[in-house]
Amino acid sequence: GSSQLAVCGWEVGPASTMALKDSGELCRAVIVPGNGAGDVEEGNWYRWVKDRLKQIPDFQCLLQNMPDPLTARKTIWLPFMEKTLQCDEQTVIIGHSSGAVAAMRYAETHRVYAIILVSAYTSDLGDANERESGYFSSPWQWEKIKCNCKQIVQFGSTDDPFLPWSEQQKVADGLQAELYKFTDRGHFQDEQFPELITVVCKMRKTPL
Repeated sequence: GSSQLAVCGWEVGPASTMALKDSGELCRAVIVPGNGAGDVEEGNWYRWVKDRLKQIPDFQCLLQNMPDPLTARKTIWLPFMEKTLQCDEQTVIIGHSSGAVAAMRYAETHRVYAIILVSAYTSDLGDANERESGYFSSPWQWEKIKCNCKQIVQFGSTDDPFLPWSEQQKVADGLQAELYKFTDRGHFQDEQFPELITVVCKMRKTPL
């Protein structure tokens, strides 16, 4: 019982079986990519991060091609995250770009261990495809997201060519996220992302 949770720093007494079930241990990561065409295994840092997170003992990392990859409709992605990717209280969702938006909307109505948001934003930015996704048709429920996540981490960069910093700052303010603010990472489309590995290992209390 309690020894299982020690790896994540949760102290649970021997009689707290319900607490153990409720709190859950961080056992898996799910990478939710940004919208776009092509195999997600070949995109950005996704496979690089997946391969390294899978090296953590007793830890899984899931990366799959999403349905409706171009428009990334909320009505298609959120059920896929629940039923196929099985994002639950033992899962950290790592969302990039529209995947970060999906992670936030998912956490409004589902309990998860944590969300890590990379290049997150709050509005359709005047883009018709973003508007069609359905993520921006209702107000953000920041308090619900905070209640449903043990931890919220955000990566953003002031030189993002697609997102003004004000959009990213709204997310940080709304969620009181642990913010990693860069000036030179653009839209985080590099092939490697070591800082992300560090954050997950810290959540998992795993030495690098």
